[in-house]
Amino acid sequence: MEFAVIQTGGKQYKVSKGDVFLIEKVKTPSPEGEQFKKGDKLSFDKVLLVDDGKNTSIGTPYIAGAKVEAEITEIGRSRKILVMKYKQKSRYLKRNQHRQPYFKVKITSIK
Repeated sequence: MEFAVIQTGGKQYKVSKGDVFLIEKVKTPSPEGEQFKKGDKLSFDKVLLVDDGKNTSIGTPYIAGAKVEAEITEIGRSRKILVMKYKQKSRYLKRNQHRQPYFKVKITSIK
């Protein structure tokens, strides 16, 4: 079974063909500022490791010429988290909320 380790959004993921997982939202590389849509293709070129079952390639830090192709299946925002600051006895309470955007991607090929 072929798999690769890719880096995106400050995190590393072990992926193989057909995997579906959540990643951090990716900024659009185009200068026009068009947003990614459902069904768009993504290409990850920061590949750290590729294993095809017989041979293993390890990058220093990345493998030159290696690519992992993916397709966006869903764009959404995760659950709301509560950010709170509190100091006792001084009547200080500050609340804030945050929802992190994400892409749900499906790996189509490892090259």
